[in-house]
Order: sequence, then C-alpha cells, then structure tokens
Amino acid sequence: MRMSDADPARSQTPGSEREEGSALALDFDKLGGLITAVAQDAVSGEVLMVAFMDRNAFAATRTSGYAHYYSRSRGRLWQKGESSGNVQEVEEIRVDCDQDAVVLRVRQRGGACHTGRSTCFYRRLDDTKLVLRDEGA
Repeated sequence: MRMSDADPARSQTPGSEREEGSALALDFDKLGGLITAVAQDAVSGEVLMVAFMDRNAFAATRTSGYAHYYSRSRGRLWQKGESSGNVQEVEEIRVDCDQDAVVLRVRQRGGACHTGRSTCFYRRLDDTKLVLRDEGA
C-alpha cells in the first residue's frame, strides 16, 4: 500500500467514536484503498449492484451527485453510465457501523447491470444451479 492511501483519520478515530460518533472517517485501509459500495434503488429498496470506491470516487460522488466507482479491472475512476447513459443519481449515502462500506440510495436511469438488466442480481440460487428470477421479485 502506498503511503498516500493511508487514512490519517483511521489512526486518530477510536473504534467507539468511529461506530457511534458523527465524524466521517471512512476506512479505506481494510481493502487496500477501497470501500465496498452498494447501490440501492431509493424508491423500491432493491439492491442494484455492488462496486468499490476509492477516495476519488467517493469525493466525485459527493461533489457531482452522481455515482462514481473505482474499476479494479480498468484501474481507474468511472462514473456509472459514462458510456451507456444509465447514470445513478444519488439521493442519500448511508455509512455502515465501522465505516468501511456505504449504501448509495439512487435513482437509476436505465439498467444498472452491464447486461442491460435493471439489477445485477437477476439470478437466484435454486439448490445447485442459478436460475433467472422474476424482475418484479
């Protein structure tokens, strides 16, 4: 890990303060500079996708109001929908108890999944195989 990836707030924020306090102190250290980001439909509550954010993606999301993520495969920041137009307008950001994951409550424009589906979670496990689930389920 590069020194620039270290989160100075992490070493200065005791566990109970991180868990119960009001200070934003995201813990990017646990996943090597990343946090987990879950995109959830702000109206239905359906989970749309799971991705990762680095500091730049989190900052761009807050600044623009549109979801930005860090692509591990491309090694770069990307705005959701930058090529497809299927953007995610962020209505609320929720932070988990130990500040290493966020839920983005979004208004999804178009499909959330790169396959064109409304969600990346379009299959369910049926015993030992994956089957398509009803889009409304």
